Amino acid sequence: MPTNDEQSLLDYLKAKLKFWERSEKNQISVATGSQEGKASTKDDLTASQAEPDEPIAIRSKNLAAANRPLAKDSQPYRFPWRSMLALSLALLGQRAFEPTPNRAVVIGLVLYGFGLAWLILAYLRKEWILAPSLEIGTGSDTLRVRRLPLILGVGLSVAAFLTLNNNLFTRLNVTLWVLAIITFVWGFWLPREKRSPVWPRVKDFFSRDSWQLKVTRWTLLVLAVVAIVVFFRVYNIGGVPAEPFSDHAEKLLDVYDVSQGQTHIFFPRNTGREAIQMYLTLVVSWIFGTGLSFLSLKIGTVFCGLATLPYMYLLGKEFGGRRIGLLAVFFAGIAYWPNVISRVGLRFPLYPLFAAPTLYYLLRGLRTRSRNDFIVSGLFLGFGLHGYSTFRIMPFVVVIAVGLYLLHAQSKGSRKQTIIWLSILALVSLVVFLPLARYWQENPEMFSMRALSRIGSSEQPLPGLWWQVLLSNTWNCLRMFNLDNGGIWVHSIPGRPAFDVVSAALFLIGAVLVLIRYLRQRHWLDLFLLVSIPLLQLPSTLSLAFPGENPSLNRPAAAFIPAFLILAIALDGLLKGIEARRNRLVGTALVWIVILGLAGWSSYNNYDLVFNQYATEFRLGAWNTSEIADVIRQFDQVYGTVDDAWIVPYPYWVDTRLEGDWLGLPTKDFALWPQDFNNTLNISAAKLFILKPEDDANLALLKQLYPQGVLSTFHSAVIDAGKDFLIFFVPPAN
Repeated sequence: MPTNDEQSLLDYLKAKLKFWERSEKNQISVATGSQEGKASTKDDLTASQAEPDEPIAIRSKNLAAANRPLAKDSQPYRFPWRSMLALSLALLGQRAFEPTPNRAVVIGLVLYGFGLAWLILAYLRKEWILAPSLEIGTGSDTLRVRRLPLILGVGLSVAAFLTLNNNLFTRLNVTLWVLAIITFVWGFWLPREKRSPVWPRVKDFFSRDSWQLKVTRWTLLVLAVVAIVVFFRVYNIGGVPAEPFSDHAEKLLDVYDVSQGQTHIFFPRNTGREAIQMYLTLVVSWIFGTGLSFLSLKIGTVFCGLATLPYMYLLGKEFGGRRIGLLAVFFAGIAYWPNVISRVGLRFPLYPLFAAPTLYYLLRGLRTRSRNDFIVSGLFLGFGLHGYSTFRIMPFVVVIAVGLYLLHAQSKGSRKQTIIWLSILALVSLVVFLPLARYWQENPEMFSMRALSRIGSSEQPLPGLWWQVLLSNTWNCLRMFNLDNGGIWVHSIPGRPAFDVVSAALFLIGAVLVLIRYLRQRHWLDLFLLVSIPLLQLPSTLSLAFPGENPSLNRPAAAFIPAFLILAIALDGLLKGIEARRNRLVGTALVWIVILGLAGWSSYNNYDLVFNQYATEFRLGAWNTSEIADVIRQFDQVYGTVDDAWIVPYPYWVDTRLEGDWLGLPTKDFALWPQDFNNTLNISAAKLFILKPEDDANLALLKQLYPQGVLSTFHSAVIDAGKDFLIFFVPPAN
C-alpha cells in the first residue's frame, strides 16, 4: 500500500488522463518537473535559465550553475542556429505573403513549414525559452461585505433606473447612478492590509526637503519606446487620413446635439451609437480649441489608442515579465492596425481600450485570488459597453475565461470563491450598464438593430447555411494577421496582412510555442491566450448576412491584444534562449543585434504602411470634400456669405454635410436639389454652384437659368482619380 507521501496507480492514471486536473504534486511525482505557476516575476537570467519541463533535480542543478559567475571564455559560445534559422525561414515565408505583383503564397507556406519544424526542434533543445508563468496566489476570501452600502446601492440603482428615462442623462439620474456605483464598490471592496493610508503618505512625500530621481537603463529604454510610439500615433494626425466621410458627419451632428444640451444615453442617428465618443469629442474640442471638426474626432480616438498601451504593458508583465510588456507596447504602438483604427476618428479603438483593462484585472484577479481585481474588471466591463457595440461580446469572453480557469488545476482551492467573484463582477458591471439597460428596455429594436442586421436576415437573406458561413468567416478572420485583412479601404489597406512582416512571423511563431507549452504544462492561461483571439474576433465573424465585411480591422480590434502578447512572448523567448547560451560580450551583442534589427525592420515597414500606402489608398477612396470647402471658403472671403454657395447632389458623390464640418458649420448642409434651382433666382448677390463633371443634365438647367454664369473646372491634387469638380459662378446682379 502506498504511504501518504506516495502516489497510487489510480492517482497516476488520473494525472495522465485528466489534463485539467494535473496538479503540481502529480506532475512532480511523475517526474515531468512542470511546476505550474511556480515562477519568479524577475526577467533576469536566473528566472529563465531552466525550462519548466525539466525534472526538479536537473532544474536545481541548472539554476545553481546559472548563479555561478562564468569565467571569461570558460566555455565555447554556442550560437543558437536552430532558433535563428527558424526565425529567418518564418520571415522569408511571411515576406512571400506580402501583396506584391509576385505574391507567392505556396512558397510562403513551404518556408513557414520548414521554419516551424526548426522552431519545434529549437524549443526542445532549449534554444527558445519561454518565460515561466507567474505564481498563483494563496489568499482566501472571507466573503465578508458591508451590508449598509449594498442596501443603499440597491435602492440607488432602482432610483437611477427609474429616472434614466427618455434617453437623457440629467443631473439627478447621473448623480443617482454614480452614487449607486460607488456604494456597490464600497460594499464589496476589501481593504488592503498592512498599508498606511494614502493621505499621510502624500503629505510625507511633499514635506520632504529633497527628492531623489533614479534613472536606470531600463528607464531610458522605456522612455525611448514611449517616444517612438507617440511619434507613430500622432505624427501628421491632421493629414492621415486626409478626408472625413459620411460617418464623421453623423458623429459631429451627435456631438453638436450634446453641445446644445441634448445629453443622450444612446444616439439613434445612423442605426444607433453608444455615448462615450460624443462626450469625449466635445471635451477634446474645448481643450484643444479644435471645434466640432474631423480633427477633434481624430484627437479623441488617438488618445483612446494610446491609453490602451499601458494595459498592454501590464498584461505583458502578467504573462511573464516586464520585458514582455515593453515588447508588446512597442510592437503594438508602432503597428499599422492599431494606428489606423485610432486615426480614422470613429469608435473603433474603444473596443480594445476597455477590453485590455477588463482582461488585465480579470487575469490578475484569478492569479492573485483578489476580489478587488474582479470589482475593477467589472467597472471596465460596464463602461466598455458604453463605448463601441462590438464590446458587447466581452461578457461572454469573461465567462469563458473563468470557465477555462475552473477546468484547470490552477483553480484548485478557489473554485467556489471564483464563482462568487464572477457574480460580483457581473453585478458591478450591470450597475455601470444601467443607463443603456434602461434605453434597451424602452427601445429594444433600436438598441439591437445594428447587431441583428449582421447576424440575422433582417436586411438581406443569409448567403448559405449559418454554420457554414460562420466557419468560413472564422477561417478568414484567423488568417487576417498573416494573409488578408479584408477589403475595406476606410480603415485598412485592402488585401494585405493586418501585421507587418516581422510582427506576423513572430505572432505565428509565438502561437505555435504557446500551444506546445500548453500541451506540455496544461496551464489555463496559455489556452485562454490562444482561444481569446477567435472570441474577440466574433463581432466580425458573426457578420453572417454580410460575409464580405469580414475580416475587417475595426470589429475584431481587441484581438490585437492577445496577438501582440503572443508576439512579445515569442521574441522574449528567443532573447532568453540567446542569453542562456552566452558569454557576456558575444551574447549581449547578439541580443541587441536581433532586437534592433527586428524593431528597425518593423518600424520601417509600419511607417510605410500607415503614412504612404494607407494615406494614398484613403485619398484615392475618399471624396475631396476639403478642396470643395476651400473653394466655398474663398467665395465667402470675397462675397461675404456661404449661404449663396451650393453643391448639387449626385449619386455616390460627396456628402454635402462634410463641407460644413470643414468650415466650422457642423449643422449646415450645402445640398441644392434640382427642383429648388428656381428658388435662387430672387437672390441678387453672387452665387456659386458646385457640380460633378458627369452631371450634364443639371449643368444644362443652370446654364438655362443663368446664361451669364461662368463655368470652370477645379483640378484636384489627387491626380487621375476622378476627383475634379465643376464650379459654376454667377456674378452679382449689379
